[in-house]
Amino acid sequence: MNNNNDTARTSKRLSGFSRYLSLWVLLCIATGMLLGRFLPRTFEMLGRLELAQVNLPVAVLIWLMIIPMLLKVDLGALHQVREHWRGIGVTLLINWAVKPFSMALLGWLFIGHVFSAWLPAAYLDSYIAGLILLAAAPCTAMVFVWSNLAEGEPHFTLSQVALNDVIMIFAFAPIVGLLLGLASIQVPWDTLLLSVGLYIIIPVLLAQAWRYWLLRHGGQASVDAALTMLNPVSLLALLATLVLLFGFQGGQILAQPLIIVLLAVPILIQVYFNAGLAYLLNRHFRVAHCVAAPSALIGASNFFELAVATAISLFGFQSGAALATVVGVLVEVPVMLSVVWLVTRSRDWYEIRTS
Repeated sequence: MNNNNDTARTSKRLSGFSRYLSLWVLLCIATGMLLGRFLPRTFEMLGRLELAQVNLPVAVLIWLMIIPMLLKVDLGALHQVREHWRGIGVTLLINWAVKPFSMALLGWLFIGHVFSAWLPAAYLDSYIAGLILLAAAPCTAMVFVWSNLAEGEPHFTLSQVALNDVIMIFAFAPIVGLLLGLASIQVPWDTLLLSVGLYIIIPVLLAQAWRYWLLRHGGQASVDAALTMLNPVSLLALLATLVLLFGFQGGQILAQPLIIVLLAVPILIQVYFNAGLAYLLNRHFRVAHCVAAPSALIGASNFFELAVATAISLFGFQSGAALATVVGVLVEVPVMLSVVWLVTRSRDWYEIRTS
């Protein structure tokens, strides 16, 4: 494989997007907050279109984002993932042995001590609980988007997400219970199972049916043409998701901006710490960049639907825990796009060590 040619193609493909990425993100955040401020009833109506705490308009947009990624997957080639066992090991280590506990430490440090004077004392423990809930479940859906943007290996990404979902069924409640000091955790199984179905099972089946049809009627050229056509759709869906998320929560941001900013600090540190640690460990173990990039992204992102649903069920809709998980939702897209940019731009440096 010619890495120089691959890098050149990747840079060319992403240059137009990455050049104005910050501008598009900022415009969408501002647009979402303005629309949420001046059209509150419209966003309230869209926000009520939920099933088991999963917002259906956002789910549709996520489908538009992840179908191109899944269209690249050849299920017959999934056995090749065994070659990437080191990347899988690194990702599992970060997701289940580092991220929940590092977030508990950051929450205790920043919310419990550094920022405690600027936050309502009655909500401090609840804020920390929300941060822990956010970190205790790895992302399911949006990881496909981040991996696609970073030219990640699609078979590795799909298998890693599926493996995390299986582990999450057994490990989420014990880890959260341990860190929150609770004897039992009521896991919102409807949210967890619905999300797995909506974001993995159904999209995989649809993408594979479509891939089969394209290959049968036009070969790989038809698949490539479909992917080229879908790339702009995915980008527009990503930006529309930003508008919706900030439109839903624009009122809270404007009502208590300082609290939002302070809660965002440990979340941002946690994302960059876990992404950086996963990336460096993969480089140390000479894992290919196409695996290291999604490994870092999976290690850093969060399953915010499950976190929000669990916070509401445990502490209530108006609790500090619910607000902390919502802040995680708000920073998820912009900060993960920045991680995509970092792992993409550092590819040449990464491959000096792994080549």
